[in-house]
Amino acid sequence: MLNKILVANRGEIAIRVMRACRELGIKTVAVYSDADKGALFVKYADEAYHIGPSQLSESYLNIKNIVAVAKKSGVDGVHPGYGFLSENPGFALALEKAGIKFVGPSSRVIELMGNKIAARREMKKAGVPVLPGTEGCVSGIEQATEAAAAIGYPVIIKPSGGGGGIGMRVANGPDELKDAIESSQKVAGNTFGLAEVYIEKYISNPRHIEIQIMGDSQGNIVYLGERECSIQRRYQKLIEESPSPVITPELRKKMGEVAVKAGKWVNYEGAGTIEFIFSNGQFYFLEANTRVQVEHPVTEMVTGIDIVKEQIMVASGSELSFKQEEVEMRGWAIECRINAEDPLNEFAPSAAKLKGYRSPGGIGVRVDSGVHTRYNIPYLYDPMISKLIVWGRTREEAIARMRRALYEYIIVGVKTNIPFHKAVMVNPNFVAGNLHTHFIEKETTLLDEMKRIMSEEQPLEEKLSEIFDDTRRIAAIAAVTALTQLPAEIDEDEITGV
Repeated sequence: MLNKILVANRGEIAIRVMRACRELGIKTVAVYSDADKGALFVKYADEAYHIGPSQLSESYLNIKNIVAVAKKSGVDGVHPGYGFLSENPGFALALEKAGIKFVGPSSRVIELMGNKIAARREMKKAGVPVLPGTEGCVSGIEQATEAAAAIGYPVIIKPSGGGGGIGMRVANGPDELKDAIESSQKVAGNTFGLAEVYIEKYISNPRHIEIQIMGDSQGNIVYLGERECSIQRRYQKLIEESPSPVITPELRKKMGEVAVKAGKWVNYEGAGTIEFIFSNGQFYFLEANTRVQVEHPVTEMVTGIDIVKEQIMVASGSELSFKQEEVEMRGWAIECRINAEDPLNEFAPSAAKLKGYRSPGGIGVRVDSGVHTRYNIPYLYDPMISKLIVWGRTREEAIARMRRALYEYIIVGVKTNIPFHKAVMVNPNFVAGNLHTHFIEKETTLLDEMKRIMSEEQPLEEKLSEIFDDTRRIAAIAAVTALTQLPAEIDEDEITGV
């Protein structure tokens, strides 16, 4: 078993990994930027080291600094979490050369699956269904025009590197192709440093279904069911659930076996996800994620398998702790990403200081968070506050439980997308399971529903927010200090129960 792991990430995923390490008896090391000096994950770790200024390029994306801390602190493993360097083959290679275990697949596999064109090529060889598309990058508009005509409109232009839907553009006809190509190339060059794009057939209103796989160094690979990730905005997932309302047991088995085939083709080790576009009963390879997903908790809730602990044990050389026939999906899980965003203003980020924070609880509720009361949400990073996950015996119970949990969630000081989630949870099409990747754009009543919810619940929110009233807190501190003669630096959160 690995003895000491550096978590090359921040926020909720850093704490999530550290929790798994603590249960396994593994010491943890945090790395942090200037902006995260007082963050919760820094305090939670056994050791913490400063790695640079707030800018990502000088801290969380600085391979040299992170590897230097890994060596200095004497770790024998590094967990990358998701995002940042988690799918950077150069980072994995640097650790391999330093004799430090990267908790994930090899640098070779990351490089192979990280390039979407190479991944498409390998998946075709493995017998995985892929959408019609170019075999390589398109270099000019003439070549692109010929390729798009052969594929058939509409088509989607995608950067060959990167992820998260960044730089993708749709062309519904030849007149839109040139602008789509140039726009995609520009974004790809600025974001990923590689202005290469390719073309695929565009499927209108598909579902986004992904299969979680786990592999070990002995060649064992299993699948842990599917996740429905169709509720997206600009290709960014907002709500995920497992299982999917549309996947039958027979289809689950078929898709799972295809995902395992993909993993075995590249000798995959660790946690990974094979993502598919699903439409009219057919599924096609979209991309592979060579790391733990943001939405992994919904799979954990329905299977009872701790994916992060499994990652660490596999990285330590152990075989998977379960076999395919032992994987059972029980009940239903839903995850809402709670972000510091203004849903009434095009989801603009709302970076500010939290004045009050009280997360929901009760049966079947899980909150993965990296914040606390008076935490300053940095404007430079992703505005995620937490992931709210619920479990129910049925989808109906899970939806009802999510409505209740959202009702209990109190966040004061920043705008959040909680009203959006509340609106979705009562939307008739969502409740019926009629989902697709353009759900948010098509459901034009969501905005009015959010406004209605915010207006109706304002008095309740104001009442609940009173527990964070500064005057009352100061009075409480003074009273407790007078009675117990505690020192002035008493923890205010302990008194308010936050």
